Amino acid sequence: MIRYTLACDQGHEFESWFADSQAYDAQAAAGFVSCPQCGSLKVGKTVMAPALARSAAHDRAVAADAPPAPAGPAQPAAVLPDAMSDEAARRVRAVMRAVRHYVVQNTVDVGAQFPDEARRIHSGEAEARAIRGQARPEEVRALLEEGVDIMPLPALPDDLN
Repeated sequence: MIRYTLACDQGHEFESWFADSQAYDAQAAAGFVSCPQCGSLKVGKTVMAPALARSAAHDRAVAADAPPAPAGPAQPAAVLPDAMSDEAARRVRAVMRAVRHYVVQNTVDVGAQFPDEARRIHSGEAEARAIRGQARPEEVRALLEEGVDIMPLPALPDDLN
């Protein structure tokens, strides 16, 4: 997992996690990365300090030069993991599974006709109803640019097995 600090064209900064840098690039190119404050799709990475791996020898050398710890009750150390724990990842997958189940139970599957049907509903040519289906990334981007209110729902790894 990798965490990026992102900013939109309106200057709003936010953080987001991605499986790797290629996942960010693919999602950004497909128009799936948007600002949580204003919804802008014009989002980019900000300058970040790299997280550098250190050796055990380096850590021992730094500890040897450090002043002795003050006497008194020990304070718990802050733990900032580089990636989600297995438990956190499991909870995220469970929530995503619940969201997917809700969507499936409360929408009509229009399959590959999704982009056309979403446009028809948006323009008032078809009855307003909750639909789901498939769309290519460029179709999703076009729908969003046209102001059609859609929400891409990623497939979970378990769904692809």
